[in-house]
Amino acid sequence: MAIDVDEPIRAAAVQPGSEAVETPPPILQPGRNCWQMPPAARARVLIDSQTYFAALEKSLNCARRSIMILGWDFDGDIRLCPDGSENCDRRLGEFLRQLADREPDLEIRILVWSLAVLHGPSAPLPVLMGAPWQNHPRIQLRLDRQHPIYAAHHQKIVCIDDAVAYVGGIDLTVRRWDSCAHSETDDRRRYLGNQPYGPVHDIQMVVDGDAAAAVADLARARWHAATRETLAAHVVDHDAWPDGLAPDFTDVPVAISRTMPALGEQVGVMESARLTRDALMAARRTVYIEAQYLSSFVIGRVLVQRLQDPDGPEIVVVMTHKARGWFEKLIMGFNRDRLVRRLKKADRYDRLRIFYPVVPGARQCCDVHVHAKLLIVDDRLIRVGSSNLNNRSIGLDTECELTVEATRGRDRTRIRRLRHVLLAEHLGTTVEAIAEAEAREGSTRGAIRALAGGERTLLPLEALTSRGAMRQVFWTRLLDPARPLEPLWLRRRRRPRLSRRITS
Repeated sequence: MAIDVDEPIRAAAVQPGSEAVETPPPILQPGRNCWQMPPAARARVLIDSQTYFAALEKSLNCARRSIMILGWDFDGDIRLCPDGSENCDRRLGEFLRQLADREPDLEIRILVWSLAVLHGPSAPLPVLMGAPWQNHPRIQLRLDRQHPIYAAHHQKIVCIDDAVAYVGGIDLTVRRWDSCAHSETDDRRRYLGNQPYGPVHDIQMVVDGDAAAAVADLARARWHAATRETLAAHVVDHDAWPDGLAPDFTDVPVAISRTMPALGEQVGVMESARLTRDALMAARRTVYIEAQYLSSFVIGRVLVQRLQDPDGPEIVVVMTHKARGWFEKLIMGFNRDRLVRRLKKADRYDRLRIFYPVVPGARQCCDVHVHAKLLIVDDRLIRVGSSNLNNRSIGLDTECELTVEATRGRDRTRIRRLRHVLLAEHLGTTVEAIAEAEAREGSTRGAIRALAGGERTLLPLEALTSRGAMRQVFWTRLLDPARPLEPLWLRRRRRPRLSRRITS
């Protein structure tokens, strides 16, 4: 039976003999699982970094007063458009310098996690020592050291003139650019000395209006926390929305959810984790997740509960196949496999599917690295941000999410189409084929089963059928903590530097 997203959303199944239809309460609750819900005149989900970088270049060209870039990592040597456009040879740092030279009132500020020079993929020397393009009085690149021991600044935010804001999982650094084709042989995927890297899938969201201004407030608060410099808001009467980019949503509230660790007298904020829980608990039909990691047993307990519920939703997860490096394998990889086995054991109604995407390779299938952090529930709610489904994203790292909860039929239709676009990309087919298969099979997992099997496809994660441990590894609390590890005496010595507007 086809899923009609234009129907009223039901809070629960209608009882036999009853014709009443109950409309569920909203999932988004400011003060609990989001900071605020300012309106956006336009909002668009940008799938893969080729789309994001092209849109961002157009917005940056519109900047007049302020560009703020917050990231886990940053590299001024990347090219936003390495795809044969007229600006394909222009590096990001040089581009920012040209903008500062062109606009006499433009201030450019870049805030990067302090330990990115050790953990990030970019070249560390330009961040530590500076690069020629940074030699400008109105360009600042600062390192964010205002975080607990072992925590990371993990937000990926770009704000332009308080008019447009980009939020999601994509840093402006190396090994992020890719097209939706994810071809194994795409020569445009090069970094550091012209070295090739594999396919990568990611997602960002762009908003304007009051939603963009609120994200800019959040970015200024983070800048103040890291540098003690107070920045004023900018009121610029012009449109920085990327030319030619059609919005997915218009005149819609956009929820901003944050994760901020406890630090000194600053109470920790865990809005993003609460939103994950609340959205999963509210799901009635379909949960669709794209994730780099699935290793948090806190989130796992919620998924287990939904899988054991006779009236629970189907849960479809698309994620990275193999961990990168020994550390990720040691903690994220081992815990992922153990959690997946636990979820499979709880899946008494056969509603769980966990896949990884592959594309044709020279000798065999080539894995696509999934870096996205996406949650779609019942084609009613879509969330895009920086939080992974691991422990540290619950309350240790600094994160930011944007969420649209549909209250109109057209918005639910658009969320469903976005989910179909993503599945069509992973399965190498069309949106129409996904919609037809889902209507015919009666479920998302049925549609995937019917359309999988081509050279570009989704393969089931091996841990779904493997045997082994199902408890989290014993070093999890040390290597993937959900809260700061600082001793109490050190926490008391530090003082909060977040603005009153953010924390009140």
